[in-house]
Amino acid sequence: MRPDLRAAIVQDAASGRVLMLAWMDDEALRLTRETGEAHFFSRSRGRLWRKGETSGNTLAVEELREDCDGDAILVRVQPAGPACHTGAVSCFAPWLWRRVSERAATRPEGSYVATLLAGGPAAAARKLGEEGVEAALAGASESDERLVSELADLWFASYVLLASRGLDPAAVEDELARRAAAAAER
Repeated sequence: MRPDLRAAIVQDAASGRVLMLAWMDDEALRLTRETGEAHFFSRSRGRLWRKGETSGNTLAVEELREDCDGDAILVRVQPAGPACHTGAVSCFAPWLWRRVSERAATRPEGSYVATLLAGGPAAAARKLGEEGVEAALAGASESDERLVSELADLWFASYVLLASRGLDPAAVEDELARRAAAAAER
């Protein structure tokens, strides 16, 4: 790796969510400061790039902070669209969401996710309801292992329903954070 590259940790200024990790050299940092939009150095392409130059998902920079050693930069931003190339809000999405969203985008033959999504949001919602009932029944009377198994099915079905509606789990996290903040004010 080039010795002049510094890790750039990109954080949503509003939510505090870490969105991505990229690399900056002096030129990327200069362009970021001058334009107010995040620029990085792509190690794989060997060149500078502006976030969103192909996707349109730009990052408006609110603040740049260097760490105590000067070898990392915190880039606080207001994102215009998802930060991850997969379409997820964050590159640090749960592995299951990455799998479901990838299958939703590519719809590979034989994929259970693709099969569920082919029925649209109504079919995904029915599957979620079915799994919810099974989880509730397991929680009321069955073993811990069975409950864990049914909750895994429920979480999976929840992600499929989100994907069918074009939503990201980050929207659910944001709603839970909003509720927690409202409860703390009471």
